[in-house]
Amino acid sequence: MNKRGLVCIICGLILLLTSLGLTGYNILDERRAGESAERAYGLLRSQALEPGELQLPEGLIPPHQAVPELPMREVEIDGHAYIGYISLPTLELELPVMSEWSYPKMKIAPCRYWGSVYLDNMVIAAHNYVDHFGRLGSIAVGDPVIFTDVDGNVFEYTVSELLQLNPNQTLNMVKGLDWDLTLFTCNASGRQRLTVRCVRTEKGVS
Repeated sequence: MNKRGLVCIICGLILLLTSLGLTGYNILDERRAGESAERAYGLLRSQALEPGELQLPEGLIPPHQAVPELPMREVEIDGHAYIGYISLPTLELELPVMSEWSYPKMKIAPCRYWGSVYLDNMVIAAHNYVDHFGRLGSIAVGDPVIFTDVDGNVFEYTVSELLQLNPNQTLNMVKGLDWDLTLFTCNASGRQRLTVRCVRTEKGVS
């Protein structure tokens, strides 16, 4: 074997090992993300009020209904602020939701990207990890989505539309009044944003 052929083989092995290393890192990263979300969810449920636990005097309107502009109350867990948790029954998935988003935060749990459930304009972003929003593409129009805030208020939604948006269409996530809740994540290639639009059900909130 000549010197050039040996160099090609060595380069090929280096590329293969690099690829295997990246794959292993991604698998570990995804596993850590799933474990982080599960831990945060458990702690959040232990600190948040259960649905219906907050008892108000008869005739008194809940604060979030009387003044929808009120900020959502937060619970701090491991130095991060959470506003509640989202349930996707079709996917058998329940996840905590952080108050603010950043790429490092999304490695732990889904994050509020914009808005508030009280104003019917909240947008939630998450990575496409299997245990986060990685299975969001399996959801269908008509499926239920439920968000519960840390005060135990339950907001029920129905999936109304699924679409793919380009990364430069981020503003489309937050504009328009036709959707009460939006969920989005990267698709498998990372080139588009899988977007799920939801509308409040007639029950609305309990």
